[in-house]
Amino acid sequence: MVIRLKDRRRVAAVAFALLAVSSAAKVFAAQRQVLPDLLDAPAVVDLRAQISPQLSVAVAGERLVGVGVRGIVLLSDDGGRAWRQAKSVPVSVALTDVHFVTQTEGWAVGHSGVILRTRDGGETWQLQMDGRRAAQLILDDVQARTAAGDASLSRALRDAQRFVEEGPDKPFLGVRFVDARRGFAVGAYGIALMTEDGGETWQSLMGRIPNPRGVHLYSIQQRDADVLIAGEQGALFRSEDGGQGFVELETPYPGTFFGVLVIDGETLLAYGLRGNVWRSADLGANWEQIELGQPVTVTSGKILVDRSIVLADESGRLMRSTDAGRSFKPVDGSFPTGLTGLAQGSDKAVVLSGVRGLTRVEPAQFVAESR
Repeated sequence: MVIRLKDRRRVAAVAFALLAVSSAAKVFAAQRQVLPDLLDAPAVVDLRAQISPQLSVAVAGERLVGVGVRGIVLLSDDGGRAWRQAKSVPVSVALTDVHFVTQTEGWAVGHSGVILRTRDGGETWQLQMDGRRAAQLILDDVQARTAAGDASLSRALRDAQRFVEEGPDKPFLGVRFVDARRGFAVGAYGIALMTEDGGETWQSLMGRIPNPRGVHLYSIQQRDADVLIAGEQGALFRSEDGGQGFVELETPYPGTFFGVLVIDGETLLAYGLRGNVWRSADLGANWEQIELGQPVTVTSGKILVDRSIVLADESGRLMRSTDAGRSFKPVDGSFPTGLTGLAQGSDKAVVLSGVRGLTRVEPAQFVAESR
């Protein structure tokens, strides 16, 4: 598969802090040439790790875990005030997302089709999947469905064959586990895998998602049996049965969604490029646009323990809603630009990931009513 320049920019922008920098295509193209080395080389302990770009942050019990470029994983046991680097990560590729189901068990995904697992709260990580094996799983699945008589898979078969030929250059961009056994990973060009045994084995999910164009899938969220995937070109996919089957939700916005939140049983909030935020109170049947006041890309969102909603954009602005996403107001304070993710620790402080590392925001800034 020939990767067009605009596709390189799109993937690089997400993998490197979701920023539309002019050099993104060159960075991704250069990294692609050395992917096998980065995939096979363990992350190096870096004295500057604490200020390296971090692309995601998650809660693991009392601990916070951030992941970012060069396979760097950062750990904090004091609510995000101080960080140290995990010393056993088997790859040096950029890690784009991380999720924990208990204080010890978690997964991270990233470039080269990497899926990592930890059983000790992020201290050490084991490689469960890489792009070579992921591509072969996808090809095997398409070939099996073709052999079963599905004549509509000619394009999917060609794409899967090219995935294998091109090697491990397709990044995973989102990961979510329902529990310690059942989980999902999604990424560029529509790649999607699921596991039902904690990652010991994986299977292709692509035949269950109505994504014939192979649009990039940027994130995945889960609440009870609902699983939602957000992607480019206005793509939102929903499963009501824990991932056994997905339907596409029609949206009025044709641009990229970087994430979607399940606010309650009926209400969804999707966010993405140029400050686009859309809310549905009926599981995607109808949508209304929510104004944020400026056309800046919203990169991440989180429902806090008090049920308020916080969105972060690439300018470093935090927006908070206390009415289930109907309206947002800015959070007081100055925050780093290039935000990529956020998590709320056990002490209710919010920790932000971004191109400048990880930043703690005190709970008082979210308890008080935003101006």
